[in-house]
Parts: sequence; structure tokens; C-alpha cells
Amino acid sequence: MSMAKALDALLTHAERLRGVRLPALLAQDPARAGDFALRAGPLYFNFARQAYDRQALDAMLALAESKDLAGAFRRLFDGERVNVTEGRAALHTALRGNHSDAAIAREAYATAAGVRERMGALIAQLEASDITDIVSVGIGGSDLGPRLVADALREPGFGRFRVHFLSNVDGAAAQRVLAPLDPARTAAILISKTFGTQETLLNGGILRDWLGGSDRLYAVSANPERAAAAFDIAAERVLPMWDWVGGRYSLWSAVGLPIALAIGFQRFEALLAGASEFDAHVLSAPLAGNIAVRHALTAVWNRNALGHAAHGVMTYDQRLALLPAYLQQLVMESLGKSVKLDGSPVDADTVPVWWGGAGTDVQHSFFQALHQGTGVVPLDFVGTVRSDDPYAENHLALMSNLLAQSEALANGQGSDDPHRSYAGGRPSTMILLDALTPQSLGALIAMYEHSVYAQSVLWGINAFDQFGVELGKQLANGLLPALKGEAEAGDPVTRALLAELRAHS
Repeated sequence: MSMAKALDALLTHAERLRGVRLPALLAQDPARAGDFALRAGPLYFNFARQAYDRQALDAMLALAESKDLAGAFRRLFDGERVNVTEGRAALHTALRGNHSDAAIAREAYATAAGVRERMGALIAQLEASDITDIVSVGIGGSDLGPRLVADALREPGFGRFRVHFLSNVDGAAAQRVLAPLDPARTAAILISKTFGTQETLLNGGILRDWLGGSDRLYAVSANPERAAAAFDIAAERVLPMWDWVGGRYSLWSAVGLPIALAIGFQRFEALLAGASEFDAHVLSAPLAGNIAVRHALTAVWNRNALGHAAHGVMTYDQRLALLPAYLQQLVMESLGKSVKLDGSPVDADTVPVWWGGAGTDVQHSFFQALHQGTGVVPLDFVGTVRSDDPYAENHLALMSNLLAQSEALANGQGSDDPHRSYAGGRPSTMILLDALTPQSLGALIAMYEHSVYAQSVLWGINAFDQFGVELGKQLANGLLPALKGEAEAGDPVTRALLAELRAHS
């Protein structure tokens, strides 16, 4: 069944529900407040404030059945070549658990476990040294995942090392990271799948020179020989990754070395265990009770049936402030496709623009547009039930704001003064973690990974390639000699801009 034909059923329900306000959906079906909630381990999801009813949900589940989502998950875990455009498996699930009897998956799991042992040994050596600071150098998937987890799970006064992240090729970033550090007490990790990434190579050179050599350089790469040769790094300080792990799915691998250094190796393994537990849920739960499937179907409903072109993630836990940036890459790089697996044009809109921020800060910035702007932006609200800080009143205030914003956006409020009227009808999903732990964060990230994959199956696109990022890189390489005055390049506008840059440099 084509997606366009499958969407006809959803569009019929969307038309039927047009004009039905979210409070009316609840009034007509009071049990939805509980029935539209799902739990898996430490994660609780409530979809009751999404703009669909049980009939529409049944149509969405029929779509999931017609696309064989359960079989698609099994193929992912079994190491089939779901990345068809590059002829590869996508076995990031094997980095954290053994959920398949397929030989390729079992081998991947054993290989990853062996590398984790090596990683643990390197960490033990660093812990026995006088190193106090670690600089992690990478970009994209080699940076965003480790940066998110290290920031979310670091505890005040906890951790043997201070871990810093350097991604941007802008030299000001390197200057700011290195200025307060002592090179004699610092080590660096260079993370690049290919070890051909311009930003990482340039910043790696800065680190090597600043450290006075390569003795305290470590590397993680799917091209370990090139990594070792490019920076003269001893082979025992180079950890592998593999072409069956995409960069944005790689934090569970040796790419997670800065995570383990920031939060401790045991807690890193707990992060993996939490993700593996959610993997088990995805494989075993029926479609109707599968959180990742429900999240994916809700995303498709909002994008294709209701036509919403943006999606927001609001984290009501400051420790998760980097989650929206991480999800921007995971979701938009995976689903930002306009052709199907066979190369034909897609027959439905794909990924909306993902963005977000941390509450309550964002309530005082862009929430005005969410409440009273002309566009509707569906949201994921993410909060933690229990807080680890000693400020109980603050946590109660934070949770009251979390609950209030979801309610206010959904229900709105009328007024005789149009300037003080709130239309409501802004849908959201409430996501609650029992507490922010390595296990719950691992499960949450795994949920988003699986939701993205499910959406790609529904749309018939490949979630595991990213050819769209290559063109700009190619042009930049060609323009670098022009910036140095060694050649002419670019179209007429670029040449005019080059002249301006040269004139004022």
C-alpha cells in the first residue's frame, strides 16, 4: 500500500475531527486520560492531549500493521541491510544488548563487548595517571550524543575527570576550551568515523600541538589505521567503531569513551542496560502498547494528517537542556529525505523542523508564539518525577509549570479581550522519567531512535544515510584555496563574497 493511499484513511479521520477541541475529546471519552498512557520501565508516556480519538488511533495502528512495523524491527535487530542505499546493516542495538539469534548480530554484540573491555582498561590507565581533564574532539554524531549524556548525568563533585567538548572548526571554540586547562594534566580523544572530517582533523592538530605531541592523544574511528597514522597515535590508544553503526547512533560504542570518563564506566554500562531494556520492549510489545510505535504514529499523524511543519521538545529538567540539539540531528538527519528507498519521490511530507529548549527559561521567550501564534507546533514535554537536588520547592514549582503549560496549550482560555484570548488546541505528549538515571536516559534515547526508524518505515525512506550533508563539504573544500587567494571558485555570488572577505581581512 502506498503511503498516499494509507494516508487517505488518516485524512478522513482528521476531517471528521476538524473543529473538535482537545477538551471535547476528553469530555467525550474521559477514560482516554489513562487509556492513552503507556509505560515501559522508568518511562511513562501520556498521549491523551494529542488531537486524535480512538477511531483515528485504530486507523494509525492499521497503517503500522500494513507496513509490518513489527517485522521491520526484527529485521533491524537481526542485522539485515536496512541501510539499503549504502548496503549496510544498522546494528547499534547490538552495541548494548543481545536480542537476536542471527549470526551477524551475535558477532556484532561480541565484538562490541570486547571493545568495551579495552575501553575499560584505557579508563583504568587514565584514572591511575595525573590527568585531570579530557578534551573530546568530534562533530555531529561524534559529539552531540556524548555531550548530551555527559552533561545530563554528571553529578556535582562526582567524577574523576572534567570532560570538555570541542566540535566547531571556529578557532575561537578551541581557544575558549583550552585557555583554562593545563596541557600537562590534559588528554584528548579524537573521534571520527572516517578520520576525514575537516573539523576534527584541524582541531586534532591544535590539540596535538598544544599537548606537545601525541602521547596523550586517544582516537575512536572506523578507520583506525588512518587515525593512528594521521596523528602518530599508538595503536593501543585507538578504539574501533564500525560501518554498521551510524554516527548519530554511535554513543553506545567506543564513541561513548568521553561519557564513561565523565560519569564512570559502571554508569556508562548502566546507560547501555537501560537502552537494552527498552529494546526488549520494542521487540516484545504489541503495536498498540509499543511506546516507540505510538510516538512514531503520533508524529506521522501530526505531520501528514494535520499538516504541522514543526515539532518542539521542551525539557523540564535543566540536565536535559541539550536533548533538543541531540534530537535535531537524530531526527532531521535521519528523516530529512525526499525520495523513497527505490529512489522515487516520496508521496507524503516527511520530517518537520525539530527544535526546543529547557523550561522554565523558554516560557519567557518563545512560548508566546506557541500559545498565541498562528501556527500550531506539537510538543514533547519531558520531565522527571523525582529530583536529585536538595531544593524541593524549586522542583515542585518546575513540575507545576510543566503540567500548566501542557494544560494551557491544549485547553486555551477565552476572553472578551482578543489580546488575552488563548485558542488552545495545541497538542502535546507528556514524557515522564521516574528519575534521571543512566538507565532512564538510555531508555529515553533508545525510544527516540526506534521512533525515528518506525517513521522511516512508514514513509518508505532510509533513516541511516545522510548524503545531504556532503554537498556543502565538497564545495567548502573547493573554496578553501580561493579564500587563500590561490584560485578562483564559486558562482557569481560566492565570488563577490570572496572579494568582500579578501578586501576586509
